[in-house]
Amino acid sequence: MALIWAENSYCERRKVGALIVNDNRIISDGYNGTPSGFENICEDANNVTKPYVLHAEANAITKVAASSNSSRGATIYVTSAPCIECAKLIIQSGIRRVVYSEPYRVSEGCDLLKRAEIQLDFIDMTE
Repeated sequence: MALIWAENSYCERRKVGALIVNDNRIISDGYNGTPSGFENICEDANNVTKPYVLHAEANAITKVAASSNSSRGATIYVTSAPCIECAKLIIQSGIRRVVYSEPYRVSEGCDLLKRAEIQLDFIDMTE
């Protein structure tokens, strides 16, 4: 379902989606994109991602933080393994499990999650 949610992204280079689930209920969602109120253009004229584009995990975590739901003990389903910045947010938000379907170009986010004893599950969607 995170793959479907990723299609909502206006980013051209890479579309990423995330869903936070707690007690078998989706409590938040996100996809990579610009902050609310900004133009929905993620890349500059050189096709480089703009520095203020939010990652899908950050979008979902900030949404749940602004709601009455709690992410403590939740699972985040994301189409790509988290980067180091998103890994820090995942740890701080109390999420206990990350399910992803595509490796990220660097492994430091997953390394940090393992160090924090967050359960990591890779699901190969290409099979």
